[in-house]
Amino acid sequence: MSAHIPDLVVPACDFTVFGGTGDLALRKLLPGLYQRERQRNLHPDTRIIGVSRHDLDDAGYRDLVTQALFEHVPDDQLEAGAVHRLVSRLHHLRLDATDPEGWDGLHALLKDTPGSATEDTIRVYYLAVGSGVFGPICDRLDDLGLVTPQCRVVLEKPIGSDLDSSRVVNDAVGRVFEESQVYRIDHYLGKESVQNLLVTRFANTFLEPVWNSRWVDHVQITVSETLGVAGRGGYYDQAGALRDMVQNHLLQMLCLVAMEPPTYVGGDPVRDEKLKVLRALKPLTGADVDRLTVRGQYTTYGEEIGGPSTTETYVALRAEVQNWRWAGVPFYLRTGKRLARKESTIEVVFKEPPHAMFPHSEGVTTPNRLTIRMQPDEGMQLHLTAKHPGPGGIRLHPASLDLSYDDAFDERSPDAYERLLLDVMRGIPTLFMRRDEVEAAWEWVEPILDQWEQAGVEPVRYHPGTNGPAAAATLLAREGRTWQE
Repeated sequence: MSAHIPDLVVPACDFTVFGGTGDLALRKLLPGLYQRERQRNLHPDTRIIGVSRHDLDDAGYRDLVTQALFEHVPDDQLEAGAVHRLVSRLHHLRLDATDPEGWDGLHALLKDTPGSATEDTIRVYYLAVGSGVFGPICDRLDDLGLVTPQCRVVLEKPIGSDLDSSRVVNDAVGRVFEESQVYRIDHYLGKESVQNLLVTRFANTFLEPVWNSRWVDHVQITVSETLGVAGRGGYYDQAGALRDMVQNHLLQMLCLVAMEPPTYVGGDPVRDEKLKVLRALKPLTGADVDRLTVRGQYTTYGEEIGGPSTTETYVALRAEVQNWRWAGVPFYLRTGKRLARKESTIEVVFKEPPHAMFPHSEGVTTPNRLTIRMQPDEGMQLHLTAKHPGPGGIRLHPASLDLSYDDAFDERSPDAYERLLLDVMRGIPTLFMRRDEVEAAWEWVEPILDQWEQAGVEPVRYHPGTNGPAAAATLLAREGRTWQE
């Protein structure tokens, strides 16, 4: 038996990463597990098994992961003891997921359960590989008898490239795993600021009375990056910004802003409410797509991928949620690469006061805004109009109530993957997408893709380091609004 296990320790599991030597594993997953090792959240009997086509033994894999930790973990967070504990958990198996041969080693390793683990040990299969091999991997695990009710499978995006291919992938995984065992990950949902949006909305009472079309003028959701495709050109040129970002990250954030209060924050109640939002989105087809979407590409994209392309690296669009709460409120979404700033924000812009109460004052009132910052500097700001101190007349001045997580809390704000990996081990599905959510998102996005293709819509060019195409500003300007920069 192991020594006393603190309450914060998650149950013992075998955590198998297919694609264990890939960029995602080395840059995000293993550093995330290391941070949880630092906090002693991992059970002593938990093992981490990397599966890849690389010819590495356990020692070679441990050296590779150690190097990755020193590269991707800040120096002041590297602790020799924690590194040693994590690395000692590691195993590596050389395996081609598309080849039915060579799986005996994985079967033998997973059946060899040490310490207090048993045949009922939780097994997590993290598929950090292309969705085209999700089905074959699941089939082989099933053939080997490695799928039990205690198993969980984690699927990385993209899950297909359209609605039909998404259904093919989900069907293939669903033949082996029950829906309750499938964890479709969207790392944006693991960000502290995104989770805090739920807490701010549903653990406080002051926002709910004004969180509707009577008081909210519009909502802006922005995810901008300063980098280009950064070695992902092959994948990205087949996907583009709409598939890569809007279909998942941005629509999920829209859902959290627009959803009705669930019966409680957990599992299916949250996902049920998100699904209602996706199904309430006003369809964009034909002329609406031409008028309400902007498709852009930065001018040096072709040089980066080695040839001309019509793939979009920027998308801006106007969406509406057709329900009682949000009828008539525009939701403006934008995302792009090679832009002026790296930031992820949600801006809830409230309506202006209905009557000017200070006719002889200096300055002007500006609409109240609630800003949720996901990066950089996670936190929230409530933008108000205040009186500038001083005698005499009233001088109006914008002011903000600012919550910075770094300033408000002594603890380090964990990376999104850290939270999500622990939730998988614990069996908590709240922050993961259900199949019907994924397919509802595709149902809304696909007509936009179809119209772009049928109309031969070419991306509007924009220069790197700018805010994107001028047409994105026009999208708001024709309704008397501007992006919050």
